[in-house]
Amino acid sequence: MDITIYSSFLPQDDPDAALAFYRDTLGFEVRKDVGYNGMRWITVGHPDQPGTSLVLHPPAADPGITDDERRTITEMMAKGTYAILTLATPDLDATFAKLAASGADIVQEPIEQPYGIRDCAVRDPAGNLLRINEVR
Repeated sequence: MDITIYSSFLPQDDPDAALAFYRDTLGFEVRKDVGYNGMRWITVGHPDQPGTSLVLHPPAADPGITDDERRTITEMMAKGTYAILTLATPDLDATFAKLAASGADIVQEPIEQPYGIRDCAVRDPAGNLLRINEVR
């Protein structure tokens, strides 16, 4: 089977803050920026990975979601427990320094995990947890 990851979705509740974080802080390129009925979907990706994208979407935009579910999603996003993304970098210290200098919400400084990965963790402007693994 020939199959790849084309895109993944991560909620955002402030498109301008999400754009500033993913484009300006992480260096992702904007591939699409689409608005509809007061909502905004922003597709970003690393310039060296044109076949893989991250879609930053309005949470609970699905019309099939109930008001109670929307409240739950909002509460989970505020706590940072709704969505997680794992990224990778060959130079964790330099990446962490750039994130810290940008004012990113630091959750965990770089550390050697007992399961063999060195990583750090930050939250994006919507509260999504980003773990960044060091891979060489």
